[in-house]
Amino acid sequence: MLIDEIREDMKAAMKAKDSVRTQTLRGAIAACTNELVSKSMKPTDSVPDVMLVGVLKRLAKQRKDSIEQFSQGGRQDLVDKETAELKILEEYLPKGPSKEDIEKVAAIKIKDLGISDASGIGRLTGAIMKEFAGTADGADVREVLQKLLS
Repeated sequence: MLIDEIREDMKAAMKAKDSVRTQTLRGAIAACTNELVSKSMKPTDSVPDVMLVGVLKRLAKQRKDSIEQFSQGGRQDLVDKETAELKILEEYLPKGPSKEDIEKVAAIKIKDLGISDASGIGRLTGAIMKEFAGTADGADVREVLQKLLS
């Protein structure tokens, strides 16, 4: 399971004295435990990979938002720290479809749903995300759709 891989990598990072990797992975494990508790499960229960991926996506999104905020605030030291943590988290996330793949599916969905302008972008986004079973990045989908519908 993915959580076991993360735990083993955290142990290796601790032995290697890699503090950034250790803190990032420890935080991910803690977030998984919190997710289990919030779902009325025991903290000692095994974490399903689907749940773990959801937690990792949320943590990655938090890092991206922080990077943007720190960039605007001129805090390059914090941008570097958050970027390093984001790269570590992304190692464990499944690779999503490329923008070209999203564009191919979007073109088909635009024809199927009969959407000709940006007013149907919400319905179109939902259809595309469903097609990729949630593995596509919402920002990439939005970017592709804005390009296609402009």
